[in-house]
Amino acid sequence: MNADIDQKNSRLVRKLLLIAVAMFGFGYALVPLYDVLCDITGINGKAAVQSPTEKNYVIDYSREITVELVTQLNESTPMVFRAETKKITLHPGEYKTVNFYAENTTNKAMIAQAIPSISPGLAAEYFEKTECFCFTEQKFKAKEGRTMPVRFVVNPKLPKQYKTITLAYTFFDKTKSD
Repeated sequence: MNADIDQKNSRLVRKLLLIAVAMFGFGYALVPLYDVLCDITGINGKAAVQSPTEKNYVIDYSREITVELVTQLNESTPMVFRAETKKITLHPGEYKTVNFYAENTTNKAMIAQAIPSISPGLAAEYFEKTECFCFTEQKFKAKEGRTMPVRFVVNPKLPKQYKTITLAYTFFDKTKSD
């Protein structure tokens, strides 16, 4: 009788271990799967179009696009981070510069990285940045704050149904902890 119970317990432990390993594997694969899903569906548009030089577009004065600027911090990032302007209106093909403010609120130097996202995702391919603090890691001294510009243009080939684009940045603390 005891051998039968031991055998059942052993099977149960193996099943639970297999489930735990499968859950870990699924969690590990979730990020690449999410990236593939975003690429296929166009959601959570990543601002991939970066142009180091400005192109001369013909400005489309017949249309106006509203660009909303949204900021947030990763939950463990000890900073102040905000857009100096919450939204702007522009014509497709017209270059604009907007400023963001970031401040390290700690008494230690830190390295932070801003990750951009554009919504709706399909508009991301028409949103071109020529200057952005998100291109590189930002090094902040203790209590240092700074204004950081972003220069961009909305390509006039943006389909006419898009009237509002949201440019969102999330700052992450990338400082190596000792």
